[in-house]
Amino acid sequence: MANWTAVVVTLDLVTSEVNELGQPVGVSVPGWQSAAVPDAAVMTGRFCRVEPLDPSAHASSLFEANGHDVVGANWTYLPYGPFADLKSYRNWVDDVASRSDPMFFAVVDQETQRALGVASYLRIDASAGSIEVGHINFSPLLQRRRAGTEAMYLMMSRVFDELGYRRYEWKCNDLNAPSKTAATRLGFAYEGTFRQSSVVKGRNRDTAWFAVIDQGWPAIKEAFEKWLDPGNFDGDGIQRTPLRARQELAGSAR
Repeated sequence: MANWTAVVVTLDLVTSEVNELGQPVGVSVPGWQSAAVPDAAVMTGRFCRVEPLDPSAHASSLFEANGHDVVGANWTYLPYGPFADLKSYRNWVDDVASRSDPMFFAVVDQETQRALGVASYLRIDASAGSIEVGHINFSPLLQRRRAGTEAMYLMMSRVFDELGYRRYEWKCNDLNAPSKTAATRLGFAYEGTFRQSSVVKGRNRDTAWFAVIDQGWPAIKEAFEKWLDPGNFDGDGIQRTPLRARQELAGSAR
């Protein structure tokens, strides 16, 4: 086989090669076999614990925490909810907790030991090294708190550092501005919008796609760890430097 030469470089990352016929092809991935399928391991941080969703342990706490969203705005872009009572919510938790894809986790606040939000791994394709984070629903008690950001860091770190994935996706309704802002803040790069990708609650959904790839992870990881450092917060827990600024300082390629 002829030697291949890299011809396209973006942000110092080789994105294609040229084969013996002069055609651009994807870069080789030496030794690639597969990433590992995630299991129900607990992820523990300083501010939160991300653990497998357990109806008995988490449903009541989550339902109560979700109740702080009095108008139900958190449910607008999700394909389910809001839930009128604990029984109906518990039925939903019973269903999703039994699945392996999506694989649901509860985010438990380390200080109060209460489950305050959920997130999941889904669209798990270990052979391609691609996995998505989704079904994120953080109650008002978890939003804009260090525990919520740390939960996203723990899940991303596990994907890249422990399981060996090449790609970590985030998708949301294109009209969901807070989700798109969160994706960018957490280091995801916007990749495009799929128009009329689905119908959710009787309405059209255009889906915005974001992703982090393995080459960009080291800089993003550094940004997370600097942001989560206790020295980045004053005595009232107010951040000194925003996470997005930390990523820019780290020179993340994303």
